[in-house]
Amino acid sequence: MAVRVVLSVMMAMMLMVSFLPASDAQGWETLALAVAQKAISLWRNDEVEFMGHNCNISVSPYIKRFQLYYRGRMSCPGWTHIRGEGDTRSKSGVAGKTTQDFVNKAFASGLISQQDAQKWLQS
Repeated sequence: MAVRVVLSVMMAMMLMVSFLPASDAQGWETLALAVAQKAISLWRNDEVEFMGHNCNISVSPYIKRFQLYYRGRMSCPGWTHIRGEGDTRSKSGVAGKTTQDFVNKAFASGLISQQDAQKWLQS
């Protein structure tokens, strides 16, 4: 839903630009470009190495009670079906919370031991 809203706003701004005089249109085009770049930077998809395995972390924004939140997901295909999840208002903190959830689930399932984690942290 958030993607649709962002795209709708961008399309409306581009439509408005086409009806403005040339001098005003340049200002709107610059503003539209800045808004688009900021909106795109809210999403993140990264591949990370975790305990010798390739894992994926994705972060996406959503609106809750008129406030911006971030939802994170971490999975390690080819190693386990466990999926870490986290929600927070902090874009930088959601990856840590998501990884913590993944590790807690991996410990609970017996996938990794405390010794494995300590060896990995020391390397």
